[in-house]
Order: sequence, then C-alpha cells, then structure tokens
Amino acid sequence: MHRTLLILMALPFMAASNPEQIMLNSPGSTMQDTFTPVTTEAPSLADILTIESSASIFYTYARETRLSELFTRTDTFNTILVPNNQAVMALARKPHQGPSPIDEDIKITEEEFDARSRQNVENWISAHIIPSRITLSQGAVYQTLREGCTVTVDLKDPKLDNGKRGNAVFNGNKSIISVREASNGFMYLIDGAIAA
Repeated sequence: MHRTLLILMALPFMAASNPEQIMLNSPGSTMQDTFTPVTTEAPSLADILTIESSASIFYTYARETRLSELFTRTDTFNTILVPNNQAVMALARKPHQGPSPIDEDIKITEEEFDARSRQNVENWISAHIIPSRITLSQGAVYQTLREGCTVTVDLKDPKLDNGKRGNAVFNGNKSIISVREASNGFMYLIDGAIAA
C-alpha cells in the first residue's frame, strides 16, 4: 500500500523529467502560429441565449435546427422573440408536436415521425426570428422567417413613448420581459409564444 502511494506521488515528477517531452511555446520554440482567441465587443445572440436561463427551453429547441447558425453569424442581423420557459411550458402542444395532432388511425414510421417533429420545431423557431432590426411603434408589422407568419407591435398606451418596452406587446398579448442587445441582433424575452 505504501509503495502504491509512493509511486502515485512520484509519477508527476517522473513524467516532467522525460527528455523526449516537448514543451509548446517554450523559449527557443520554432512554432510559428500561436493561438489567438476570437473576440468581439459584444456577445452574440448565441452567447446571450446560453446565459439567459429563462430562455433555456427555446434555445434547446433552436439548437436542434439549422436556424441556430444565425445566432452566431456576424454577417446578419436578426431580432429574436424568445418565449420564456414558463410560456413554452404553458403551450397546449409543444413545438415538436406541431399545431395539430396526428390522427391515431394513420400509422407512420419512426423516421417519418422524427422528420415531422424536426420540421415542426423548425417552423416554430422560424416564427420567432425577424431577419432585421425592429422598432416598437404602434402597428409596425414584421415578417418572420416562417413564411406567412408576421408579428405586429401594439402599444398599450399610444400616448407613451413608442420605444418604451413595457408599453409594447407583440401580436396583441405577448409582453416584453427584457431586451438584450447582441453583436448580431436583439433578443426580446417575451411572456408568450408566437403562433406558427
């Protein structure tokens, strides 16, 4: 037992003294390339979604789609309307289930079921992405990435400042909880889901 303990304690010293061991970026190293991390002045939409715990269900669904690439790209600007976790949990039919149930009499394969589920999620996520900057002005209508799906801005009190987020709602009843600016867009955390 003492011998095993002695060997375990001596192992790091024996490994460090190996003459064949090569130190990276040591003095005299001939390595030409050094690692340079990618930095930006502001976090991306993906960064914000990663740290926003109230958006975790939405982001979990979004990462299953090709649309999640938009959250990291720097050559596009998107506005995403993110239903908070409570809003997603309150949905009668979850995003992967689609808007209407599959008839029980119709039999489909597991592959067909998976394909439908993936398409349902992509449709739902795309209904929450506006491929441009938006303004919170009464009656403004924006096309989402989901074909035929638009988002309308309404003001609870049109006399108040249009840009005041507590005054604006989407599609009549989805209130803004918070707004986060990213290097490639804006994230509006809202208290309801946009109907796909």
